[in-house]
Amino acid sequence: TGAEAVAAIEHIKPDVVLLDIEMPDMDGITALPLLLKKCPGTTVIIASTLTTRNADISLRCLSLGAVDYIAKPSTNRDVTFATDFRREIIDKVKTLGRHGSMALRRALPRSVADGSVALGRLTAGKPVAAAPATAVQLRAFNRGVPRILTIGASTGGPNAVTELLRACRPALHKMPILVVQHMPTMFTTMFADHIRRHLAIDASEAQHGEMVEKDRIYVAPGGKHIRLERVPAGVRIVIDDTAPVNFCKPSVDVTMLSVAHVFGPGTLGVMLTGMGSDGLRGAIDIVERGGNMLAQDEASSVVWGMPGAVAKRGLCAAVEPIDGLARIVNRLSQGDQP
Repeated sequence: TGAEAVAAIEHIKPDVVLLDIEMPDMDGITALPLLLKKCPGTTVIIASTLTTRNADISLRCLSLGAVDYIAKPSTNRDVTFATDFRREIIDKVKTLGRHGSMALRRALPRSVADGSVALGRLTAGKPVAAAPATAVQLRAFNRGVPRILTIGASTGGPNAVTELLRACRPALHKMPILVVQHMPTMFTTMFADHIRRHLAIDASEAQHGEMVEKDRIYVAPGGKHIRLERVPAGVRIVIDDTAPVNFCKPSVDVTMLSVAHVFGPGTLGVMLTGMGSDGLRGAIDIVERGGNMLAQDEASSVVWGMPGAVAKRGLCAAVEPIDGLARIVNRLSQGDQP
């Protein structure tokens, strides 16, 4: 039970805690702050079945200090889901457990007003004995004002995305924003709703066929890919159900490749914290077509997989923490050079 976990964690001192939302005696969202209070910096992965209620609670747990989440099968009948779940949970435990000090880099809540959790109201933690930052080769910024911003993220992404959007308000009025966050179905709906409610920004899960407009945030739906295509009336969204790319659906690569094709040198891409290298091919295309790529730095990332892959390939004009990325996005949107 949750109470048993709270009582035992100081003695066990685990590398990783898998915390279910639904447990007898004490549920996950009640147990989480108690676990982190007894063992600060513990890597906690939230596990929950795919329901709207559990998706909402899982996002709140990320604001309270959980590092990641995973959707678990509700029955043993869905063999594909069970196989994917097994692979995903092993990958996450290995990756997050191997980088134990990374857990202290995760975002921690500064305040919880009126008993509610505001996703993304965060401050970066400090790692213990953090490794020196990896040296990267930066590119010169390409000239021109961006006409669209595409953000890719995975592990640690919900908090990072929300914090970036909060700091990029001036840019929101200049161009549309696409967000591809590795999340299952239902989670992306709740994530878009969290962004809309807590940041007072026009954000929603992207819908097939809707036109892309500035002053809007479009979140890629879980379990589907999002592409753009140019039509006589402008640029519209295409949602497709093709196979996963890089084991991901939605895939950052799929979106960034299509955005680069449609907007060319007017594309601005930002790669935030996440496991793996999804988005690398898309980032290459953005740069080859004259756009700019930015990436979150290693010190502020929960996992420097996706941003690290782009940065180490020499595709980025800047590699910065969230506040630094936001300053650059805002300046570029106003036609200024960083």
